[in-house]
Amino acid sequence: MSADESPLAYRLITGPDDKSFCERISEALAEGYVLHGGPAVTFNGTSVICAQALILPQAIAASDAAVATAVDELDAELEFDGEGIA
Repeated sequence: MSADESPLAYRLITGPDDKSFCERISEALAEGYVLHGGPAVTFNGTSVICAQALILPQAIAASDAAVATAVDELDAELEFDGEGIA
């Protein structure tokens, strides 16, 4: 990645279950990414293929803030009159 490119907030790394795959995940972790969920694996008839999602922590914070704002806006607009099912 060049100096003027910002890193992607989300990455999905896939590949054969081998040392190279683990090295790619380790490099992303060293760049500041965190694991997002567990790995997924499948068998393609010949070898095991892995997938691992990674995200930047600031992407989590931005997403959480956006959700909190949306919930606050919904709460401000809704008024429960006590009728119906809550």
